[in-house]
Amino acid sequence: MDKFTADKVIEILSKTYPDAMPQLEFGSPYQLLVAVILSAQCTDKRVNIVTRELFKNYGTPQDMAKISQEDLEKIIKPCGLFRSKASHILSATKDILEKFDGYVPSTVESLQTLAGVGRKTANVVFAVAFNGAAIAVDTHVFRVSNRIGLATANDVLNTEKQLNGLIDEDLWSKAHHYLIFHGRQICSARNPKCNVCPINNLCRFYGQKEN
Repeated sequence: MDKFTADKVIEILSKTYPDAMPQLEFGSPYQLLVAVILSAQCTDKRVNIVTRELFKNYGTPQDMAKISQEDLEKIIKPCGLFRSKASHILSATKDILEKFDGYVPSTVESLQTLAGVGRKTANVVFAVAFNGAAIAVDTHVFRVSNRIGLATANDVLNTEKQLNGLIDEDLWSKAHHYLIFHGRQICSARNPKCNVCPINNLCRFYGQKEN
């Protein structure tokens, strides 16, 4: 897809989803980090239910450091993968307290030094908590961008690089949310609603279907 077409796609998606924004509830960069870790293979809705309870008593690194892994696992169990997620949260919390004076680091590179924090999580926290320019490639962004033709990559890192090269930097974080909303509401993994899609005339997948 060329730059002109990509700009048009983002423009249309911005008008289709004017209220596209993070769905996770949080009150601080630390709470966002925990919520994003919990969101792996789990819906934002379920994460929000769990974190409302969790953050009542463990909403800061200092408080989280007091909970045992076993007790944390019990609270976050509805999010799935609770053992590994509890381990990642507690390890990242330990790093924050010992290496960053109790504050969540504010760059993608430093965020990725935290235990259990990969590039996607780091990009989300950087973009949402610190207003940084980043496109976090989750399952929705990966599927939608490669399906419609914004990217042609077999992995998330190259997808991110291609999107960064095609989309204006000041729109990176917004484009991330537009693509997520589009993936959830229209461009679903199975049976995408191509007939009502506002960008079907610009979409590689739809064009191949029609031909």
